[in-house]
Amino acid sequence: MGTQMGAKHSLQLSTSYSVDYFLSCSALGQAAPNLAAIAKGRAAAANIVNMIETNSTASKRLDNEIMLPKVAGQLEFCEVCFAYPSRPSMVFENLSFSIYAGKTFAVVGPSGSGKSTIISMVQRFYEPTSGKILLDGHDLKTLRLKWLRAQMGLVSQEPALFATTIAGNILYGKEDADMDQVMEAAKAANAHSFVQGLPDGYQTQVGEGGTQLSGGQKQRIAIARAVLRNPKILLLDEATSALDAESELIVQKALDKIMLNRTTIVVAHRLSTVRDVNKIIVLKNGQVVESGTHLELISQGGEYATLVSLQVSEHGKSPSAKVCQDTSGISKSFPESPNSQNHQQEVKSITKGELQPYDQNMASSSSPPIPSLWQLVKLNAPEWPFAVLGSVGAILAGMEAPLFALGITHVLTAFYSGKDFQIKREVDHISLIFVGAAILTIFIYLLQHYFYTLMGERLTTRIRLLMFSAILSNEIGWFDLDENSTGSLTSKLAADATLVRSALADRLSTIVQNVALTVTAFVIAFTLSWRIASVVIASFPLLIGASITEQLFLKGFGGDYTRAYARATAVAREAIANIRTVAAFGAEDRISLQFASELDQPNKQALLRGHISGFGYGVSQLFAFCSYALGLWYASVLIKHKDSNFGDIIKSFMVLIITAFSVAETLALTPDIVKGSQALGSVFSILQRKTAINRDNPTSSVVTDIQGDIEFRNVSFRYPARPDITIFKDLNLKISAGKSLAIVGQSGSGKSTVISLVMRFYDPTSGAVMIDGFDIKGLNLRSLRMKIGLVQQEPALFSTTIYENIRYGNEEASEIEIMKAARAANAHGFISRMPEGYQTQVGDRGVQLSGGQKQRVAIARAILKDPSILLLDEATSALDTASEKLVQEALDTLMEGRTTILIAHRLSTIHNADSIAVLQHGKVVETGDHQQLITRPGSIYKQLVSLQRKKVKFLIDHFVQYGESYTKDLKPNMMLCCRLLRTSIKIASDIYIYIEKRIYIL
Repeated sequence: MGTQMGAKHSLQLSTSYSVDYFLSCSALGQAAPNLAAIAKGRAAAANIVNMIETNSTASKRLDNEIMLPKVAGQLEFCEVCFAYPSRPSMVFENLSFSIYAGKTFAVVGPSGSGKSTIISMVQRFYEPTSGKILLDGHDLKTLRLKWLRAQMGLVSQEPALFATTIAGNILYGKEDADMDQVMEAAKAANAHSFVQGLPDGYQTQVGEGGTQLSGGQKQRIAIARAVLRNPKILLLDEATSALDAESELIVQKALDKIMLNRTTIVVAHRLSTVRDVNKIIVLKNGQVVESGTHLELISQGGEYATLVSLQVSEHGKSPSAKVCQDTSGISKSFPESPNSQNHQQEVKSITKGELQPYDQNMASSSSPPIPSLWQLVKLNAPEWPFAVLGSVGAILAGMEAPLFALGITHVLTAFYSGKDFQIKREVDHISLIFVGAAILTIFIYLLQHYFYTLMGERLTTRIRLLMFSAILSNEIGWFDLDENSTGSLTSKLAADATLVRSALADRLSTIVQNVALTVTAFVIAFTLSWRIASVVIASFPLLIGASITEQLFLKGFGGDYTRAYARATAVAREAIANIRTVAAFGAEDRISLQFASELDQPNKQALLRGHISGFGYGVSQLFAFCSYALGLWYASVLIKHKDSNFGDIIKSFMVLIITAFSVAETLALTPDIVKGSQALGSVFSILQRKTAINRDNPTSSVVTDIQGDIEFRNVSFRYPARPDITIFKDLNLKISAGKSLAIVGQSGSGKSTVISLVMRFYDPTSGAVMIDGFDIKGLNLRSLRMKIGLVQQEPALFSTTIYENIRYGNEEASEIEIMKAARAANAHGFISRMPEGYQTQVGDRGVQLSGGQKQRVAIARAILKDPSILLLDEATSALDTASEKLVQEALDTLMEGRTTILIAHRLSTIHNADSIAVLQHGKVVETGDHQQLITRPGSIYKQLVSLQRKKVKFLIDHFVQYGESYTKDLKPNMMLCCRLLRTSIKIASDIYIYIEKRIYIL
């Protein structure tokens, strides 16, 4: 068009050239990168917009929902049917019952019967499939959700704590509470004493998921949180299951006070905790099979009586009921040692800790080292064929820009030739060349980007695999560092590998293309006019200096950018993982504010980076135009003195200028390259870290067989992150092969740490842990752990099928062996009843299963492993009575011939142990079997048993009270009364004798 108008003299050719070039090249050139960014943004925003615009079922009627002026607390289930959205089988079918205002209501039944589901539905975590749930006569669906949950206090079986201080966790119950109220709530939950014993008191950080506290301590914090809320409706789902005997009594008394005149729903496996409630319902297969008070249900001789008889018969094996898990209340039973108060500050319960002394300040403040070029080459070595092919395309793409500039300037000089036919011929010729080059460009860029993209994707996948493997190889203590939280590590896995691709694959592509571009441009420019080329190139340091300055600003001010977002990711992950607790305490706004607060710092950094980047870019443009001015001025001098002709000068000048434009475009990748450089440092800091405990140490001895002798020899241990807190001091403990050792002790005395040291999750500060006479530091850790089976208090299931979770115990096991292990753990029955059986997905952390079901799957996993050493940390704490009895029988069989360390409060487990060790102040203060310790004068263990006897006596007195009231008019025939009691209650023979004696006295 321009040449035709020029031929007709309707437009000056120089004007046509100026308009065409600057409008098309400049405008489109600047728009192209932005269009690409917009396209990426639209793709990324699609899922976000869909999530934002999606309204949950529970929030659709927000405008029509009401708040009651006063809450009495009467609840009613009216023909409720319910099935979980992820599972089609019905949990409830026409379930109906009433809970009167201000009364205490208990729900009992076997694991998986739907007890916890009732609590979830009262809080509207789920909506009924059909039927209604009423509060004071109003359908829960008509009540404002946040207001409804504010009327309730929840204590779950597995307490969810957030990665903040103890005070901060308690304040989730009531955000506007003062410190005095927090402390009163902690005292009511029997948590104040142990909190005060910590170095930082209520400002102690509990760690991610509360890992810095023991199970009992976490449970007491959760109870304090509910106490602080002062709710109208109290929901207790195994609220005292993780507490020691005296703590349970104290906390239960506190709960009893709180439960007065308020509606309370109690879910418990320990029937001793529900005997005083106003009404009990027994669930089985989604139906209420029995309801009434404790005495009424006992008299019926049905399901509840059977559960009680099983639990009482378990206690009836010995004069004492059960030995406590902890001994935090011992101080009230016997004189306190002079150093006990001071020592409380030294004792801390941590199930996870650091293995080597870390300098946390250094770890958190220092930036990861940037890897060398050779390290990058080695990292990318498997993809070198793709890099070679991609580089061929990059070289051709780089040569294209200066050749294009040469063609443009050739057309420009033709415009000044003065002959129309010659102008048209030259322009037509160059246009055809451009068309051919454009077609060729498709294949050039396809070659470049396809192979570099392939290289980048393979590199990203491999880096993620290497990082994940390196992360799993680290010792447990490494994960307790703040920068190694779950959110931070998952963020690194997701983002850093992608950024490395930008830094390595995209950087290599850019470097190769720019090198080819620069070399081609210099050859053309010096060939045409070395004088103008020298002057223009001499001004390049100004451009390069400006670009480097901009990169340095970006790099310096963006060092903590990724880590800042990692903290926000950690907050989001923790909130999502504990969404039930967040919803139950109405903490959505608080979590959102915390998330926004964590985003505030990176937002400020982004704003600062934008200002600095804009200033740096402006300076680079200043230098660029100054260099253009210098080049054009010198060109005029050369033309004036006829040292070179106009055509060669303008061609040389334009080749170099367009080359500068192309280089400037590549600077748009600078932010990604800078981020990638930082990510590279983060990646290599993980890949190159030498773990303090190497599970595959080539110099270690591979364990092929274990007898099972375990010895703690003068073991001292303290967590390097808190060197002022002593866990063990010269601990000596010995367990003979094939024998069992039960460990009891004060909450925080290090019971679980014993298990962790045997597993070599971390190493002692001094002393040695020996197995079969060998220091475990010299044994191959992978092979050692293959010989050890572990069942923890809080079972850890993975987001896969039940079959695969059990198979983690032995990956080579057959289906028959897996089912056999499930039967031994009393898990086969409930698994078989599920629609998909063993292929049922358990969900994230096993949320699709009840607490008891999860524990049985974990026990089946340990049984399948067939270990030489068995470690049981409250292995049956989450099971109902019937399941516990069967599982305990399986564990008793499993324990035969195996060295076993067990931490448990059930006497049926502990009193049969070959030896019992009592931990106190970091040392073993008593050892012996049950009979030895119970007869030893002044025995701490004996006092624990005495404490437990009170609970059993209280339970038995209820039976006796019932027997007395039932037989007061039938004294002439006492034996008949006893037979009636045997028939109705079906309890163990020793309890019958006890009752018969009491009746005979009457």
